[in-house]
Amino acid sequence: MDHLHEEMRSTVHPMTSHHQSGDEKLKRDLKSRHITMMAIGGIIGPGLLVGSGTALAYAGPGGALIAFAATGVIVFFVMQSLGEITTAIPVSGAFMDFAGRFCDPALSFALGWIYWYLWITVLANEYNAISIVIMYWIQIVPQWAWIVLWWFIFLGLSLVGVLVYGEIEFWLSSIKVLAILAYFVLAILIDTGVIGGNRIGMQLWNNPGSFADGINGIAKVFVIAGTLYAGVEMVSVTAGECENPRRAVPRAIKQVFWRIIIFYLGTIFFIGLLIPYNSSRLLSSQSKTAASPLTISLQDAGIHIAAHIINGLIVVSVVSAGMSSIYITSRTVCYLGKTKRAPKFLSTTNKRGVPWCAIVFSNFCACICFINQGPGGIGTAYTYLINLSGVSTFIVWAVICLTHIQFRRGLKAQGVHIKDLPFRALWYPYGAYFGLGANIFLIFFQGYTSIIPSFDLVSFTVSYILIPVFLLLFFVYKYLWKTRWIHAPEMDIWTGRRLPHENEIEMENFTIWSRLRAIII
Repeated sequence: MDHLHEEMRSTVHPMTSHHQSGDEKLKRDLKSRHITMMAIGGIIGPGLLVGSGTALAYAGPGGALIAFAATGVIVFFVMQSLGEITTAIPVSGAFMDFAGRFCDPALSFALGWIYWYLWITVLANEYNAISIVIMYWIQIVPQWAWIVLWWFIFLGLSLVGVLVYGEIEFWLSSIKVLAILAYFVLAILIDTGVIGGNRIGMQLWNNPGSFADGINGIAKVFVIAGTLYAGVEMVSVTAGECENPRRAVPRAIKQVFWRIIIFYLGTIFFIGLLIPYNSSRLLSSQSKTAASPLTISLQDAGIHIAAHIINGLIVVSVVSAGMSSIYITSRTVCYLGKTKRAPKFLSTTNKRGVPWCAIVFSNFCACICFINQGPGGIGTAYTYLINLSGVSTFIVWAVICLTHIQFRRGLKAQGVHIKDLPFRALWYPYGAYFGLGANIFLIFFQGYTSIIPSFDLVSFTVSYILIPVFLLLFFVYKYLWKTRWIHAPEMDIWTGRRLPHENEIEMENFTIWSRLRAIII
């Protein structure tokens, strides 16, 4: 058996396999600093800047922290699972490819389309968000016109190539990270009375209190937390276009923990210090800027240009998040097209390695954002379309943990030692099984308030409809293509394995200066 494995290692070249053939068309131009910054700030968008206020209103400062911290622990183990497989097999299909190779091709099909729909709704929301925040300054132009303008801007930026995308994302993410850190400093000065002259301390945790609606409030925030954390898995999607995934991906995975602690929990903590959870301004305002808890806290402290500052930050975050959304949706549907799980033309790339058909198609589908410009009934339909994607994040994370468990079973069955892996998940198997169980629990727990204390048909449908849709996609594909669950000895754990080249080995031999530079960047 060992002899067979050695033969497979020598004969299956990582860049000539069936699974990797599509990746040759995608250029490996993303550098380590691009991947790292994407992991830290790539998906920090208006959701965090505004949605954190909604979380505070639902659960109070203590409840919101519990929900975000609990979800953060789950995300940590999901990323450990994803990091182990992605570093060993850095392909553009990422966890969709792994689901098909280690579990069942039908699971890859269902997962791919659910994930694509998730990011289409995110992208549609970004178009609405950026049109609203721009209208804070210029209201003479109608909202639909701003959406059309930014639709073409996002499309143009996405078609220039992955290297340009990486550079733009690097600098936009850097601005977001620095701005949020600056807000943390201001929040400390406001809370201690240095700015505003009124020492707040922990007063708001006592009155109106730490929890808004007990366990019900925490349950509602789990969906918000899952939606805001969604995107951490994009590191694996970028691996197929990464210059040195063996170095960049593990480094980015480790950054996820600090992203959770610093940016998400930090934001929830500081706004909980400065704003009472029962403030009507968190929910009643129609403006994205006015609803931002960051704006509210700075305005209360007498920083009168706060609205313009936060508005500018939201514009930067929307541009960054919008480009990331197009990147993820296009690479997802490109993979589906390449594997015949979507129309083949969607896998077409140009000479620069840009999947332009997938980009145009995904951006076109995001035009569902125009539904929100219609009458009240149509606008409500748009809200339902967006909210339908809430549970899909937990479905994706659950499948990632499942594929990791299957991957380890395949390694064991085929006699491969885990020491051969360039990155090993922390606390396996406990972390992987915890991530799987926790996400399955949240899939059902997140919508229980639609049943208790009274049944709400609309809320119930929005909370749970994607579960039967996911199962329907899975079983229909399985029936039509006669797929079967893949047994561990038959798993393809070799195709796409990318052994380090000489230049990569040299890059791993850091000098003292390069180590310091890596820490700074």
